[in-house]
Amino acid sequence: MMNGNGAPHDDGVADKVAGEKFDVVVVGAGLAGTAAAYLLATAGLSVVCIERGDEPGTKNMMGGILYRQPTEKIIPGWWRDAPVERPIVEERMWLLTADSMLQAGFKSNRYAEEPFNAFSVLRVKFDKWFAEKAVAAGAILITSTVVEDVIRENGRIVGVKTGRPDGDVRADVVIAADGVNSLLSKKAGLHGERAPNQVALATKEVISMSREKIEDRFLLNANEGATIEIFGDSTMGMLGYGFIYTNRDSLSVGVGALLSDFIKKKVNPNDLMERFKAHPMLKKLLEGGESKEYMAHLIPEGGASSMPPVYTDGMLVVGDAAGMSNAIYREGSNLALASAKLAVQTILEARERNDFSARSLSRYKALLDDSFIMKDLQMYSRTSGYFQGKSEFFELYPELLVQAAHELLTVDSVPKRDKQRRILRQLLGQRAPWDLVKDSLGVLRALT
Repeated sequence: MMNGNGAPHDDGVADKVAGEKFDVVVVGAGLAGTAAAYLLATAGLSVVCIERGDEPGTKNMMGGILYRQPTEKIIPGWWRDAPVERPIVEERMWLLTADSMLQAGFKSNRYAEEPFNAFSVLRVKFDKWFAEKAVAAGAILITSTVVEDVIRENGRIVGVKTGRPDGDVRADVVIAADGVNSLLSKKAGLHGERAPNQVALATKEVISMSREKIEDRFLLNANEGATIEIFGDSTMGMLGYGFIYTNRDSLSVGVGALLSDFIKKKVNPNDLMERFKAHPMLKKLLEGGESKEYMAHLIPEGGASSMPPVYTDGMLVVGDAAGMSNAIYREGSNLALASAKLAVQTILEARERNDFSARSLSRYKALLDDSFIMKDLQMYSRTSGYFQGKSEFFELYPELLVQAAHELLTVDSVPKRDKQRRILRQLLGQRAPWDLVKDSLGVLRALT
């Protein structure tokens, strides 16, 4: 690897990079960037991956769930070797009010057996392992190095400029995998600053806790994992949600909402996190844990309608940098990996033609459109667009549902028919019948 001043370590990477042109330069060693570097190197191409962090994973954040099947399309049987935390066997959803909770969930023993469905992971551990796989396949990894701009010749991108002396790196194709605020795609002219309603801001803590305590509190067998997605009071009426994911000997705890909602409500993200952890339904689960890590991160929001162009002459954009995230289904890592695979396919086909123009690389967009990625993101555009600005779904309706549950489940010698009438009166007292119909139809259209 190479440090930020370009001084090489003993592995001699600086000598390999200096003055050399590569087939591909990848910017960012997150999931999408490392997957692309691994697949390209495996295919025999010369590839260099440039990461601004001291090592892969130190600048990357996600909730912490990685799906088995999309990752296996990159490295078959990867989970047998990778530093995963726990296979996820149960997924719960909570709807909070200030003092109550409604919950739903799904648990299956099938998820506790190979080939598994998903795992909790810690990115510092996983990303380091993943990058080592790419290097072993032949990719060159440079860390602690910031890419500042693209290099253009005759209107086409032919490489990148880094913050190191003599740090230009040239290639036939550049892959921008540098995250939601992709500097590289901005420099390439693909988009400007993202609007506040096109990104969510999430904070996350890793809280240490013994394995035995985790398994006892979450009703898990040894080494099994669970997730909880938490809506309603968790975000003070803002569009977003909180989560708790179980690791081997820690919990990943986080909460996030639209950046525009944070601005509008003048809520501090750190205050939201502290309020979230102090909720009476969460406090007992977290009790006795010790905070080991705290971070904040922007997440793409809005689905297909918020995506920038994903190709230009000499460059492709993948993962978060391309706005690929589906928060409703907690999917971002799988979209990053799948987009990297399609980008590699595009580059290999372009290489056969020796044509890296925008017209040639437009094949990437065609592959995306034909994949589950764009089909899901187009649906998510409707979902995200519909719920923006509709705080009643995060405040009023949770309260009404909890009131209904209290009414039905409280035994007080009142006939059940009278209870049903009370619930209906409470509902109509808060929301007009036509509004209830419109809201129901709106949700149905947004989710289908």
